[in-house]
Amino acid sequence: MRRYSVSFAVALSARPIRAVHRIWADGKLLRGADGDWKSQIEAYRLHIGDEGQVVDPLIAGIEGAGNSPAYRGLAYAVFEHLELEDFGNHIPSLTFEIEADDGAVALHTIAAALSADEIAGTGDLAFGGYAASGDSVRGAIEMLGKVAVLSFRDDGAVLRIEDPGDEATAIGATDMGASEGARAMPRSDATRAASGQLPDAVAISYYEPSRDYQTGLQRARRGGPGRRDETIELPAAIDVATAKGLAEQRLAEAWGARTTRLARLPWRAIGVRPGMRVTLPDVAGEWRVREARLERMVVALKLVAITGSGGALPPAVPGRAAVAADRVHGPTVLHLLDLPPLGDIALGRPRLWIAAAGTAPGWRRAALSASSDGGASFSTLGATAAPAVIGTAVGALGIGSALLFDAGNSVEVDVLHDGMALAGRSDDALVNGANAALLGDELIQFGVAEQTGPLRWRRSRPLLSSPRRGP
Repeated sequence: MRRYSVSFAVALSARPIRAVHRIWADGKLLRGADGDWKSQIEAYRLHIGDEGQVVDPLIAGIEGAGNSPAYRGLAYAVFEHLELEDFGNHIPSLTFEIEADDGAVALHTIAAALSADEIAGTGDLAFGGYAASGDSVRGAIEMLGKVAVLSFRDDGAVLRIEDPGDEATAIGATDMGASEGARAMPRSDATRAASGQLPDAVAISYYEPSRDYQTGLQRARRGGPGRRDETIELPAAIDVATAKGLAEQRLAEAWGARTTRLARLPWRAIGVRPGMRVTLPDVAGEWRVREARLERMVVALKLVAITGSGGALPPAVPGRAAVAADRVHGPTVLHLLDLPPLGDIALGRPRLWIAAAGTAPGWRRAALSASSDGGASFSTLGATAAPAVIGTAVGALGIGSALLFDAGNSVEVDVLHDGMALAGRSDDALVNGANAALLGDELIQFGVAEQTGPLRWRRSRPLLSSPRRGP
């Protein structure tokens, strides 16, 4: 079968980053937290996007040094000759674990960074990370406002996020019902939207830190007859309780906004702007100003009711994560074995057998290459097979017959790591060639395996394939 590899670059962020830790390819762990690779790759380089960033040599070699920008301000990663065998011989979809900031980042800080400080505010809501995407800054900020039910108001200098802790503006009874001239007007007109136009459930998808940043989903439901669901895909890392709270808050806000009022105030109320919270003299609760307009010296306010989430939140659990084990590959231990043909394999010419494994359980395989000119050049031989069980014999077997099962002799072996295990086999299986092991220069089959320590195993009831030459 042909083997394929690919070289490519991946843009990570339109701002400098600190580091990249783990990388996943098609959902499988490709690079561990310690920087070890789970699949074969020739080279990897990370450009963090700072102002001192230089041109990548791979890109310069393809495009030409004079035609290759350094992409300063853009963080990106370059892969050289990533082997594709583990991914069905196609370029995999990659996911990166980036640390762009230290710790959690407040929502208002994210909004300020996206808007070049045109948005300001305070608040306790923070994300472990937020992936701002889309074709506009407005779209990225509107997503924050939608999921966190934010209200923005123009204070004349910046667009300010309304703080729920601020005191609402009280509208006096004498200001209600203002009109042009002497014509009497209602104090406020109330309308109520049909329930079928509102969501019965709100679901928020997000990235769950306790599940290794896999996608999580939390849902809030009213339990009514409605069938309309609203789903919000939040590209942020938050905990399960916060996700549940945001879903409940969004659902409560949607139903609270079912009731709207139109209040008419004198021109003196021109300072009441969209986004502000107000109280009315004849109606309980607080109202948010959705629209404000001045017509013929009358300020017309369109108000929506503000409703809380309804007390304590129901319990929420993140669920279990299907996490790939992040085990370090470690050094390779390789042995060339001069053995006779094994099984039914017929050899037309002499052949060396290769046994390879690692010193740690995370070892999977290694790439093999050979040189026939003293190392001046190498040819690719492919990859090793599945990890072999390799160890060091402690002592030696005594003299025995090659024609009988030996019930008296045994040898202890220290394997490379605690992930390796030996097994016993029946006499019939041994006769058919099972449990072969190379001990020194003898090919021996063992019927019994007993673990005597973390790395030590006792092999007994040997069956020799040829006479032994002594201890």
